[in-house]
Amino acid sequence: MSYRTILVGTDGSASSFRAVERAGALAAQDNAKLIVASAHLPTGEKGGWSRPPSPDRVTDPRAADFLGGEGGYKMHGSAPTYAILREARERAEAAGAQNVEERSLDGSPVDALVKLAEEANADLIVVGDVGLDTVAGRLLGSVPATIARKVKIDILIVHTAA
Repeated sequence: MSYRTILVGTDGSASSFRAVERAGALAAQDNAKLIVASAHLPTGEKGGWSRPPSPDRVTDPRAADFLGGEGGYKMHGSAPTYAILREARERAEAAGAQNVEERSLDGSPVDALVKLAEEANADLIVVGDVGLDTVAGRLLGSVPATIARKVKIDILIVHTAA
């Protein structure tokens, strides 16, 4: 089977970059467009009479729970997203991908990737296996397992252990 549009998510962690590299190799093999996406949670604290609003406070730890200790801080706020996407593009191109598009997404990783997959008419989503073997992953659901329940396209789960 040949893929036309491949979507891969990254949070800037070493394991997620292994998934990007695998997606880059697949895109090269199929001459497919590769969309490299990074989701972040736009958060903010309203502040109070004695303190100003703070845009950096983590108010929704669900995404970090999905990913365990991997990535964590990199998912909150958009500042590191562009550096993450630039490095992901470089890794995908080094793996052979020719047509790479970068996307910065607002929201939790699962919801953002599912929405982008539908908008881009992707026919494959590549994700790392982070969270599959964690307690939180078994109780709350991991990113790969939750995406698999929400989309009707192929999913490649890359074993990202070093």
